[in-house]
Amino acid sequence: MDHFPLCITVLIVAGFYRFMFRGKSWVAPSTEIFEKRWLRIGSVVFHYGIIFAFMGHVMGVLIPMEVYHALGVSDSLYHFMAIAGGGLAGLMVVIGLVVMLTRKFLFPRVHAHTTGGGYFTLLWLILVAGLGTYMTLIYNTTVGEYEYRESIGPWFRSLFTLSPRSDLMLEVPILFKVHILLSFALFAAIPFTRLVHMFSLPVRYPMRAPQQYRSRDGFDKKY
Repeated sequence: MDHFPLCITVLIVAGFYRFMFRGKSWVAPSTEIFEKRWLRIGSVVFHYGIIFAFMGHVMGVLIPMEVYHALGVSDSLYHFMAIAGGGLAGLMVVIGLVVMLTRKFLFPRVHAHTTGGGYFTLLWLILVAGLGTYMTLIYNTTVGEYEYRESIGPWFRSLFTLSPRSDLMLEVPILFKVHILLSFALFAAIPFTRLVHMFSLPVRYPMRAPQQYRSRDGFDKKY
């Protein structure tokens, strides 16, 4: 369970190599020209869901439990918000992914422009997000609310100090361990898939040179 530094190393080294020496592949080619309606629904739902899910993981794993107690947030209130918000975010991610995957089979031209890596990425994301959603909505409401802030949270934060506390993961339910391992594998696979486009932020867009438009002769005449 302490392979996170290795996965991050693969992510950084392989990502740097791809950006520097295979820059033209650092894209996620759009198939919007072949079909728009399903793509618009699936892509928008997925991307909003993944943003909310990321925020939820930050709040649940990176922020210590003591911070919530200091702010007056009770454990019951936290878990209610985690189940409601995390469940909604997870469902959005899964639904968006399923729509995009179904779209690739329904429309021949989209299917023809989808590589094996594209299918692998979608299926792996569905597996990771589906398991996370199941743990949030089903496991936590039927088996019991697992307090991951006492085990997974401190363990994950210890990875960044290069002194992993593996003992904290001994009693963690197997589903949570599988979810973590699948997520680690997904991180390591990012440089080899189209997911690398997530690191391409349009930071230069606000500083771009203005585009000038000039009318043709007689174009601005009123008739």
